[in-house]
Amino acid sequence: MSTVGTAAAQGDQLREQVHAAARRARHAAGELALATRETKDALLHAMADALVERTAEILTANERDVAAAREAGTPESMIDRLALTADRIVGVAEGLRTVAGLPDPVGEVVRGSVLPNGLRLQQVRVPLGVAGIVYEGRPNVTVDAAGLTLKSGNAVLLRGSSSAENSNTALVAVLADVLRSHGLPADSVQLVPCHDRASVRHLVTARGLVDVVIPRGGAGLISAVVEQATVPAIETGVGNCHVYVDADAELDTAVRVLVNSKARRTSVCNAAETVLVHRDIADRFVPVAVGELADAGVTVHGDQRFVELAGDSSYVVPAIDEDWDAEYLSSDLAAAVVDSLPEAIEHIATHGSGHTEAIVTTDVRSARQFTARVDAAAVNVNASTAFTDGGEFGMGAEIGISTQKLHARGPMGLPELTTTKWLTFGDGHLRP
Repeated sequence: MSTVGTAAAQGDQLREQVHAAARRARHAAGELALATRETKDALLHAMADALVERTAEILTANERDVAAAREAGTPESMIDRLALTADRIVGVAEGLRTVAGLPDPVGEVVRGSVLPNGLRLQQVRVPLGVAGIVYEGRPNVTVDAAGLTLKSGNAVLLRGSSSAENSNTALVAVLADVLRSHGLPADSVQLVPCHDRASVRHLVTARGLVDVVIPRGGAGLISAVVEQATVPAIETGVGNCHVYVDADAELDTAVRVLVNSKARRTSVCNAAETVLVHRDIADRFVPVAVGELADAGVTVHGDQRFVELAGDSSYVVPAIDEDWDAEYLSSDLAAAVVDSLPEAIEHIATHGSGHTEAIVTTDVRSARQFTARVDAAAVNVNASTAFTDGGEFGMGAEIGISTQKLHARGPMGLPELTTTKWLTFGDGHLRP
């Protein structure tokens, strides 16, 4: 067989492998749709217990991934996303327990009425069916996605990155064992092959087998999924998040909010990537903020006015045009001095990604104008951008943070993993 023929055969084999997994998932979704809340909650608690009990084997698998990533020269900020610890596994397990404690959206009556002719109508929440999740080197997403999809009655196909293959395989093995022990199909949670990018294309074009795809990762991954998908896709956008320090900000509050937004964890999508400072407070704010950010190891890419106010600091460098659109996911921060609140809002409209934007101010009118005019999934007043998170919003783990405007926006929890169905109850009613 020619090289071309071999490649085509391998492509056909991979497509069938993905579609076969989707068919198994669709069958599993039918069984999950009948599971009671009691059954699903017991399942999630058992999964949490099993993850903690089998920490050693999970960490052994994760160590292989981390070692390979370091050998490949992967930046430490990305390795931080990949790495698991015993404490992180406990945190992931607690996320499952939190989800178990949340109300089950399946069967919830969204609205209902009785028509004049006596017909009773109900719009109720039902599972989406089969969800495909495409994500990068974050093995915690494997468990978060499984927990949320199972609680909402969905089966899930997980297409993680090859960099986390060992970790994801170990985690799914634990979850599958618990599913079997509870009499539910192990195919409710499956991994999709991760060594060939074509598997993503086969997943996101599997109309009739997959009901929705959700990408989680960088701009390139998200764009690739959204542009290729023929299956409905929920776009989870990149996080070019801003903190705007208003003229009437309280200085200490502004510094603390900025440092927490940027430095708490730099590799996550809700980390601040740009700070905008009103000129009336800039001479007092900039030197203090630069010192605190330097202590946290953050390099500031400032415009001319910011650099002049920063003084002599090795942690401040001149910004270039690309900095305003950058999602660094590292210890870097773009910074600019603006002349007004409208200028800050315009900057955010031009460069923001619609994820999370924050204002620090004591002026109620400024806060009202900012929250009304800034177009983002989350807008924070005197609070860190780090709060845009499903766990912080009381959703337990999140499936992602949607930056689109249809179906779901912001952190996506259980209700966002359902659709609705209309039920009509009659007594032999006929339409005239």
